[in-house]
Amino acid sequence: MAKYKYNPKLQFVIPNCKGNLLTNKNEFTNGDGQDSIFSFWDVLKWKFSSTDYKNGRKDKDYKLKVIKDSSFLDSNEDVIVWLGHATLFIRISGVSIITDPIFASMPMVSRKAEFPVLPHEIKGIDYVLLSHAHRDHFDKKSIKILKNNNPQMEVLMPLDIGEWIQKKQIKNQEAAWWQKFETKQGVEIVFLPAKHWHRRMLTDFNKGLWGSFVIKIGGKSMFFAGDTAYGSHFKDIAELFPNIDYCIMPIGAYQPQYMMKQSHMSPWEAITAFKDIKGRTMIPMHYGTFQLADEYFGEPEEVMRKSSSEVKIKFLAAGESLEI
Repeated sequence: MAKYKYNPKLQFVIPNCKGNLLTNKNEFTNGDGQDSIFSFWDVLKWKFSSTDYKNGRKDKDYKLKVIKDSSFLDSNEDVIVWLGHATLFIRISGVSIITDPIFASMPMVSRKAEFPVLPHEIKGIDYVLLSHAHRDHFDKKSIKILKNNNPQMEVLMPLDIGEWIQKKQIKNQEAAWWQKFETKQGVEIVFLPAKHWHRRMLTDFNKGLWGSFVIKIGGKSMFFAGDTAYGSHFKDIAELFPNIDYCIMPIGAYQPQYMMKQSHMSPWEAITAFKDIKGRTMIPMHYGTFQLADEYFGEPEEVMRKSSSEVKIKFLAAGESLEI
């Protein structure tokens, strides 16, 4: 008999939803038979293959633009500020949100673009959204900094990734796909599907969930895609949430395809996904900050800019404020 998991304290936004499907190993799944499982030989092939990036070509010519201006933190304007990778500061109608916070380098992976503000200056945060538990999205040091300066904040996240957060006595909620978090009046935040995977340790493959978010506050709506491959979930989301104002979409870490296609979108796939979701404006992210794959570092932005005539795309420098 199929097993499903959800948070019984939260409501579903679609009828007759059972929660997230578990395998017979009690692992979460994308539900489409295309989970990200890499063989030992795939990893060897990737690590020992030769690419332009590994040979040091082209990358020296690219550097993500960073604007060091923290004035948005002291204003009351409705803004979206990309802070690099998948970290964004969002303020709507006085509600402040930060997504997938990571402020510095990771072990063995250096940050290539400077974080545009001093992390301890980030205050007044109501909600921290965590899309999944990979270390470039769920960084414990960054969450500690936020907690020290934002004791009121609440972490909204997928099922079964919150043990450390709960031990630190940080207020939190975990959700299955299509569940709505309990939030303050006038704020609607729903956890939605993504096509990805979970692992933080050697033995916890897919023991935690992953996903995306829709945020609706003050008559404005946005979609934060988290980390995801292309899939049918974008059309599913569009059916429930049409005409989203801002879609924040990942465009990097997609080569080689035999390793990355089931985990990340290329810029071309991100455009297709944006068309599927029928949003109004796309904001690219998940590029230019960490070198996580084999495309040359500036390629995602270069490709996306060449394709920008197809859809409405708003490029942000790291630290740049977009008034909404």
